[in-house]
Amino acid sequence: MSKIVLLTGFEPFGGESVNPSWEAASRLDGESLMGAVVAARRLPCVFGEALSVLRGEMAALRPALVVAVGQAGGRPELSLERVAINVDDARIADNAGHRPIDRPVVPGGPAAYFSTLPIKAQAAALRAAGIPAAVSQSAGTFVCNHVFYGLMHALTGAPARGGFIHIPYLPEQAAAHPGAPSMSLEMIVAGLRLALETALTATEDIVETGGATH
Repeated sequence: MSKIVLLTGFEPFGGESVNPSWEAASRLDGESLMGAVVAARRLPCVFGEALSVLRGEMAALRPALVVAVGQAGGRPELSLERVAINVDDARIADNAGHRPIDRPVVPGGPAAYFSTLPIKAQAAALRAAGIPAAVSQSAGTFVCNHVFYGLMHALTGAPARGGFIHIPYLPEQAAAHPGAPSMSLEMIVAGLRLALETALTATEDIVETGGATH
C-alpha cells in the first residue's frame, strides 16, 4: 500500500477570487511521487475550522507526510517556513468574520514548533531547478501560521513529518496589486512537486546558511 502525502491549500480570502495554494495543490491530487500518493484537500480560511478540517483529514488518511501551502502575496519565491508560533493575531478578518488578537492557537501549548521538513534541502533543490526559493523565518500570525502550528502540535510524537510552504501571487492576482511579484501556476506546481519529492527522499536536512539578518 502506498504512503499518503496530505497536501493542503486554502480557499480564496482577502477579496481575492482565487488562492494559488489550492490551485496548485489540486493539480497534484492523485499523483504518485517516490512511492507515495498525493491527496490534496482544501481548507477554509477560518480560524479553528481550518484545523478541524485538517485534523479530520489526517485521521482519515493517516499520512506519512503533511505539507500545508498558503498564499503570501508580496513574496517573490517559494518560502519554506522554519517555525510556527503559538499566537493568532489577525490584521484582517478571516472568511467567517473572525479576527482574533493576541490569542494562543493552542492554550498552554509551547511557544513555537519547528518544521520537520528538510527545508534547506528543499530550498536548495528548488533553486537548482531554477525555481526561486528560500527558508523563511516567519509564517505570519494569520490562518497560515494557525494551521502550521496546529499541524505540528497534532504531529507531536507521531512518525509523520510536516511543515508549511508559502507561495507568491499568481500573475493575474499581481496585476491587481501593482508592484507585487508573482509566479506562474506551472512553476508553483513544479516547485511543490519537487519539494514533496525532496521531503520523501531526504532523511536528514543539509547544513547551509538559511538565516536572516532581519
